[in-house]
Amino acid sequence: MNFSADKTLTFPQAVALMFEKLGDWKIMALASSVNDYVMVRNVSCLFYDNKVWFKTDKNFRKTQQLYQNPQVALCWSGVQIEGVAENRGLVVDEPGRRFEKLYKEHLWGSYNKYSHEDTEIIIEVSPKFVEIWDTSEDNYAYQIFIDFDKQSVEVKQYDQR
Repeated sequence: MNFSADKTLTFPQAVALMFEKLGDWKIMALASSVNDYVMVRNVSCLFYDNKVWFKTDKNFRKTQQLYQNPQVALCWSGVQIEGVAENRGLVVDEPGRRFEKLYKEHLWGSYNKYSHEDTEIIIEVSPKFVEIWDTSEDNYAYQIFIDFDKQSVEVKQYDQR
């Protein structure tokens, strides 16, 4: 999406821009915290239904942390997503197995290495607040803030000329 120095976006346009930048999948940094103990690690994410999805082993430290505090942040390039993580159950138990099909299509290497049917769960992250760094077609840097609860967008020009 291109724009000039006078950038305005509606909420649906901003959400579309976010998912356009992310594409079908990305390896994102996932941050979580319990009792002021912060962890960050990479997760292989899929994007559909205006959500972020990844799988993990239900016995991993990160998963135990998500059970205690579902507040997370994910980051890739200039897109930071703050949201709430929810365990959606075993990958193999999902009706229609949509996640599994998309994961096989886009992340075959990871799927093939890390698929343990009895312990792999799907985590759904519902975005609450998103910050996107973007640049206009005439090279103006912007921050785009998307508030999913308020369904609002704020665009702040970072540099002035």
